[in-house]
Amino acid sequence: MSDRDLTRKGTENSLEGKTDNLKGRVKDAAGGLTGDKSMQAEGKWDQAKGKAKDALGKVQRELGRDRDLDRDPNR
Repeated sequence: MSDRDLTRKGTENSLEGKTDNLKGRVKDAAGGLTGDKSMQAEGKWDQAKGKAKDALGKVQRELGRDRDLDRDPNR
């Protein structure tokens, strides 16, 4: 995987993670308002999944940047 691909994949994962986290927060709140424990649990799961994807994306972007810097002859 090239540095650009790694950086792009990291950006995609972070965006998906933030989306999943937001979706989970909405489900958690809606479940709390309606008393639907199952929806709340699903929301909490989506939030955790989103945070993990976002963290993975951040690592991927940093790795892509670091690898790119390692090849920079002007550094």
